Amino acid sequence: MIGSLTGVLAEKAPPRILIDVQGVGYDVEVPMSTFYALPATGAALRLLIHQVVREDALLLYGFATEPERVLFRHLLKVSGVGPRIALAILSGISLDAFAQLMQADDVAALTRIPGVGRKTAERLLVELRDRVKPADGAAAVAGAVAAGAPAEALQALLALGYKDAEATRLVSLAGDGAQTTEEIIRRALQSAGRG
Repeated sequence: MIGSLTGVLAEKAPPRILIDVQGVGYDVEVPMSTFYALPATGAALRLLIHQVVREDALLLYGFATEPERVLFRHLLKVSGVGPRIALAILSGISLDAFAQLMQADDVAALTRIPGVGRKTAERLLVELRDRVKPADGAAAVAGAVAAGAPAEALQALLALGYKDAEATRLVSLAGDGAQTTEEIIRRALQSAGRG
């Protein structure tokens, strides 16, 4: 899987960009929040990537920040939300504002985002309310608020199917004295096995 691309920004045509990585051009779709943060054409660029493999295509979606990519991945897990709608959501609202809508159960505001109908908005609220939390003045998504090994360990536990609260608890218990992501994950899983 492609996790990031570093190269030269060759073309910009919203929502698509072309990144030249040592002579290979990668076609990447980005939300408008990332598009607005792009440098000028010809400048160096690094994007975090989410890769989707379909029977008829290999699609790349790029993000300027890890919280954007995390929210995109959370959105894809919601029934009826595909990459197009997830990009529309990220393009139509900031991460912090989206988290506040989740906590406020604001279906009406969610339906104002292009491509999000009432049923989709209700599913978003039910399935993401506990995963997406507002931060203090900064855009953040649950599981992407810390830096370094603890954040990576938290992401690993979430990918294994642990709920946010349980994964956070396990990482905080395991983090004392552990230096690497692997150590934290191993200790967290051992704690979970005892509990």
